[in-house]
Amino acid sequence: MMVESRRINRKKALLRILLYFVVFDICLFTLYPYFVMLTTALKSRPEIFSMNGKIFPIQAVWSNFVDIWQKAPMAKYMLNSMVIATGSTIIAMLCGIPAAYALARMKFKGQTAFLGFIIVSQMFAPVVLLIGIYKVMQFFKLTDSLLGLIFINAAFNQAFTIWLLRGTFLSISPEMEQAATIDGCNRVQALLRVLLPVAAPGIVTTLIFIFINAWNEYTVALCLISSDTLKPLTVGINIFNGYNMIEWQYLFAASLFAIMPVVILFMSIEKNLTSGLTAGGVKG
Repeated sequence: MMVESRRINRKKALLRILLYFVVFDICLFTLYPYFVMLTTALKSRPEIFSMNGKIFPIQAVWSNFVDIWQKAPMAKYMLNSMVIATGSTIIAMLCGIPAAYALARMKFKGQTAFLGFIIVSQMFAPVVLLIGIYKVMQFFKLTDSLLGLIFINAAFNQAFTIWLLRGTFLSISPEMEQAATIDGCNRVQALLRVLLPVAAPGIVTTLIFIFINAWNEYTVALCLISSDTLKPLTVGINIFNGYNMIEWQYLFAASLFAIMPVVILFMSIEKNLTSGLTAGGVKG
């Protein structure tokens, strides 16, 4: 028995080591592009275009992170992106939560076809509809405004919001709403006081994805925004991409600043994601 137990323990230890090795490789593969961005952002222009082939900079040029704020209106670009991403997230959630709740709890004719239409709408990339989007925005005089980008990003994230939140509401027991109705709540009050707190993990997850998609949007913003003061960060950092030369050290430094808000957002609500993932399965 002792020999068999040692063999099992040895096998478990080997499997654990193998699992750690796989996880380490995945993390290394995922984080390596950001490592290259950081090392390139710390290099000088002559070193970037030299043929030494070294990954690490010979001498770190930390002033690159300061120079980008002087060479471009980075604060304005980041503020524009924050306004667009926040506005798009709010509108998408305000429209998506009632729609997802109705699809999860109410039965009506054509519901299956409507759900299929939602899935099909996700198959169209913004670049395919770009001409139509421009014509619509031109008609409403929103071609060079942050409000137009807010509406477009909210619209393109609406289908994803409805589909994901519908699954979250379906995982919550209807008995909880029935109990709230017995206590005197109407359908709206039951949604606000009972269903939404329980569905918080799914709502937070949806919120993160909407914000990230709106923050990273590039194609539509590039075509609709012409004023330099209204450009989001994804479009604004193209100022370091010149006709004759690309200033890679500034471009990567600005890109690192561009990913910081998303990382901070995820880290601040990551605890809510992991703490209540099974809350929707509680029946009472």
